[in-house]
Amino acid sequence: MNIWWEKTLLVTGGLLIVFLIVGCGEPVQRGESELAPEIDLGTTIGSLAEVFSFEFIPVEGYGLVGGLNGTGSAECPVQVRGHLKQYILQQLAGDKVNVDELISSRDTAVVVVQGTMPTAVPKNQYFDVRVAALPGTQTTSLEGGWLYGAELKATGGLGMAIKVLAMAKGPVFIDALSPGETNKKIGYILAGGTVLNEYKINMGLRRPDHRTASLIRNKLNERFGDGTARAVSPSQIELKVPAKYKKQKQRFVSIVRTIYLVETPEATKERISTFVRKLAVLEDKYLSETALEAIGNESLSKLAALLNSSQEQVRLGAARCMLNLGSDEGLNTLRKIASDKDSAYRIEALEAITASANRNDAVAISRRLLRDSDYNIRLAAYENLRKLDDIAVTQKLIARNFYLEQITHTEQKGIFVSRSGQPRIVLFGAPIYCRDNIFIRSADGNITINAPAGQRYVSIIRKHPRRPNIIVQLKSSFELSDIIQTLCEEPLKKTREGRRGLNVSYAEAIALLKQMSDKGVVEAEFRAGPLPKINLIIKKK
Repeated sequence: MNIWWEKTLLVTGGLLIVFLIVGCGEPVQRGESELAPEIDLGTTIGSLAEVFSFEFIPVEGYGLVGGLNGTGSAECPVQVRGHLKQYILQQLAGDKVNVDELISSRDTAVVVVQGTMPTAVPKNQYFDVRVAALPGTQTTSLEGGWLYGAELKATGGLGMAIKVLAMAKGPVFIDALSPGETNKKIGYILAGGTVLNEYKINMGLRRPDHRTASLIRNKLNERFGDGTARAVSPSQIELKVPAKYKKQKQRFVSIVRTIYLVETPEATKERISTFVRKLAVLEDKYLSETALEAIGNESLSKLAALLNSSQEQVRLGAARCMLNLGSDEGLNTLRKIASDKDSAYRIEALEAITASANRNDAVAISRRLLRDSDYNIRLAAYENLRKLDDIAVTQKLIARNFYLEQITHTEQKGIFVSRSGQPRIVLFGAPIYCRDNIFIRSADGNITINAPAGQRYVSIIRKHPRRPNIIVQLKSSFELSDIIQTLCEEPLKKTREGRRGLNVSYAEAIALLKQMSDKGVVEAEFRAGPLPKINLIIKKK
């Protein structure tokens, strides 16, 4: 630690010399404006300690995908086979299973499982994972498969005795909506990863010192409540996120970094003036915003003046900061921005309201925006109401696989399907009805949705995926939610209760819905969410 600190001093000294030289020469310009000298506002926690809070950790593991119709592979490297055998035997303790036969079956495939695990979430939170058939094997498709289970460790730690950070399992989702040829050897398990532990925020003091650690601990507990900070050692402090910031963990981290250890009325006044001035010209706008929030309610009167700024981004930042400090003025400004059809910051304002306003206010504005003419605003309003668990969004779990959600508050008819996070089909403006004279067929020809002109019901037909001579036909009404349930619910003999269905996968169902929208079978705009964003670390050979 001492060597590191000496190097830091050398670097800092070098930078100081550079600044002194620059100061003796020509003025340094940023764009067209001259940089003003920085004012020493005092010592912040961030200047004394590094706050370690990673938003994501890349994780990976090996797993076995089953339920494949002869499209898997018997090939598996010896080391990977040993790892899988050990894991499967642990999971199936007491069951008589020939693990080697299971791995070697053409109905299974060994896969690499990779994900980007969030850390700013509570235990048992879900995240997306990617599955890919091992390169060089004979696996041709993972379509229709199910990942039995996989242990995920920090990327680069496979085979090492390190901690398991997450688990993964679930149905394989292979996207059929994107243009171009689909690679069926790669898929996703939507919301298939599970975080095993809640991660604490740690602070490391740059120079270990009992007194400094105690000062920081006391300051944070005074600001956020007892139990927020715990000095573990002269060099380490553990932080617990206050309830107010559970939905804004990274904002809490930013605020901690900007808190000043010593406060006087004169220093506080100078700090407020400095950061309000910076925010007014959008200089270090996020840092300025969080610094003012860290100072607290004493910032409110100066922030209020920024609500009259001609720049909407300034009004947004000031209002968000004020709302986090409990000001109704901040809420009113954010409400105006969210409702302004000409604003570029509507969604940002709405998200700030959902994160910090009381539930009734957040629900009220989101419900109003469900009727907005802008599709993206309606979608954002729905997402926020879903987070708030509002009754405007009705929800039903289909085949223990995905959610069918319906919203009656919207006038415009629309269908939204997710391709990341929790699988869900959302019907805006429900109920949505199909016209008659329907003929829709899946890409492989195994599923048909048919209703000749004048027929009073919809026929839904599915061929057995392994035995095409076996055909099952069910009837549905013309209501789209009824068709979706008839397609996707499990056969009655398996569930023993509820309605009977054809067990069509989520991926197949949303492809059929897109067809129905494209062909005008339903007069509803079809939109699909983005695919998972998983930052993979590519290993060099």
